[in-house]
Amino acid sequence: MIYAGILAGGKGTRMGNVPMPKQFLTLNDKPIIVHTLEKFLLNNSFEKIIIATPKEWINHTNDILKKYSINLPVVEVISGGTDRNSTIMNIIDYVEEENGLNDEDIIVTHDAVRPFLTHRIIQENIDYGLKNSAVDTVIPAIDTIVESKDDTYISSIPRRDYMYQGQTPQTFHIKKLKELYDELSIEDKEILSDACKIFSLSGEKVKIVQGEIFNIKVTTPYDLKVANAIIKESIDQ
Repeated sequence: MIYAGILAGGKGTRMGNVPMPKQFLTLNDKPIIVHTLEKFLLNNSFEKIIIATPKEWINHTNDILKKYSINLPVVEVISGGTDRNSTIMNIIDYVEEENGLNDEDIIVTHDAVRPFLTHRIIQENIDYGLKNSAVDTVIPAIDTIVESKDDTYISSIPRRDYMYQGQTPQTFHIKKLKELYDELSIEDKEILSDACKIFSLSGEKVKIVQGEIFNIKVTTPYDLKVANAIIKESIDQ
């Protein structure tokens, strides 16, 4: 089966003084998370779309789904975890409890606050995810990447033509992801900010899907302004 996991577990602290997590802020009078969900609902491949949100915002999320008439049987809202990877694992635990896990099951995970992904990106994640253990959506790095290990001096400058910027969706064979995650130490789990790194650390190949520059993550007030400009431009065209 093919599942989607919408990661809406963050509190949005970098957004500044706002009354709610960033995924519930509005773009063109519609919550960001609704824009994102609508993209996934256009693809009929998903057995279930699972939203993982802070526990105290579950009722609010369900209210939003009802308001925008997307409270469909295919969409389920559950509690997220303490970080990105534990949120993904909460979704996987839900899938396992409801349907069990089969070898061919995959999950397409996506940030709730990346509302501008395309049908192509979703479909390529599905297509490549059925053939590969892990898939990451990326774009080539535009700027030179500089590494500093002490926040004071440059320790290395990698070749830019080897560098990419990670986006989402990220897609995984569910049983393989669960297996590799369970093998991590507590220390490893605490420092890992990206699920694809679980695979790369284990020597597993991660297939690349080309993202889009406009597939931005709405994290800061500036991002919100850019997102509103993208929405306005799409309406005006």
